[in-house]
Amino acid sequence: QVQLVESGGGLVQAGGSLRLSCAASGSSFSIKAMGWYRQAPGKQRELVAYIRSGGTTYYAGAVKGRFTISRDNAKNTVYLQMNSLNSEDTAVYYCNSWPSDYYWGQGTQVTVSS
Repeated sequence: QVQLVESGGGLVQAGGSLRLSCAASGSSFSIKAMGWYRQAPGKQRELVAYIRSGGTTYYAGAVKGRFTISRDNAKNTVYLQMNSLNSEDTAVYYCNSWPSDYYWGQGTQVTVSS
């Protein structure tokens, strides 16, 4: 079973940036589309962005133009560069395949102070 470990979250002021990383075990990583998801307090988990194995990307409207997803198949790692953060980006961020097939990891907390 693939294990996912997210890191890179933290407390940042509005307008700041963070880069999240997700390390995945398993040999199927390179052929799977991978996504970043987030869950804010009291809300359902939502898709933020995904990247296909060939590099095609998708972004949710709320983050388009501010976030960039990328992947390094040699390292089994997917990244999320987040710029111009605002308070609505405060959430626990998770990675998973897209659609989500793996068990969810612990996630990484992102808190944006205004």
